[in-house]
Amino acid sequence: MAVKEVERKITKIGNSLGVTFPQEVLEHLKVKQGESVVFRIGQNGEVIFKKRPAVNVEGFEDIDEDFLEGMKEMFSQYDNTLRNLVDR
Repeated sequence: MAVKEVERKITKIGNSLGVTFPQEVLEHLKVKQGESVVFRIGQNGEVIFKKRPAVNVEGFEDIDEDFLEGMKEMFSQYDNTLRNLVDR
């Protein structure tokens, strides 16, 4: 795929600011509504984002579903904190 630049304006969405993504970007990332993307902020001012990879649950078949759901919520809530601990 050729490199292409697309511009979007920042808009107000409720009490937040947001940006819409063109359909071709969503198709390129293979994401759809409800899925997550991950943003990586570089030191040079660049922001890179990609589709959050699916979690491999192989080997977790015998673990209680409520426990897994609780772990998912915990990781979602404390994602930034846990990522910052990696650098220590």
